[in-house]
Amino acid sequence: MAITNMPETATIDDAAAISRVLTRAFDDDPMMRWFFPDEPSRATALERYFTTLFTRQYVLHGVCERTDAAAAFWVAPEAQAKAVPDAETIRRLTEILGDRAGLFGEAVRTASAHTPQEPHWSLALIGADPAAQGLGQGSALLRSGLAKADAAGMPAYLESSKESNLPVYEHFGFAVREELRLPGGGPTLWGMWREPRPTA
Repeated sequence: MAITNMPETATIDDAAAISRVLTRAFDDDPMMRWFFPDEPSRATALERYFTTLFTRQYVLHGVCERTDAAAAFWVAPEAQAKAVPDAETIRRLTEILGDRAGLFGEAVRTASAHTPQEPHWSLALIGADPAAQGLGQGSALLRSGLAKADAAGMPAYLESSKESNLPVYEHFGFAVREELRLPGGGPTLWGMWREPRPTA
């Protein structure tokens, strides 16, 4: 069966499939390897982590889309105050992260302090299964989300902890706005900004 890269709205029923895709997509991500340094248990922990974020946060307050082998979570400006973890979500993430929960909290606070204050669409997370690399899965999701931001006349913002991804985002109009090092010996994080483009 042919793999399609047509974005579709993700629902709660897609949680298991999306978590598996994102687990494979982020296996070599510097931040995820820092949060989950134990290789034998990383895949299981990542799957629980992404399931929690999706089902308790982004599917409720974000714009979540998927293809056969990729997923993206966006947050519109008007939803950003709601799209933050509640107490139960924090409890679950703390349990998943174990002794790395403190570092995770510091990283979140550091990144939040550098988030632009201007209204914007936020690309919270995007990932494609490496097995589908080159098939346009991630690009289709980027185009779909950016089209929504452009239609609203809004800029877009993302943070990347993987330097090799910067040229991909630059291709779609993002530019590095800030580079920061996460505390506790964490990886570098690049904040990237994209001005809206006129729509036809």
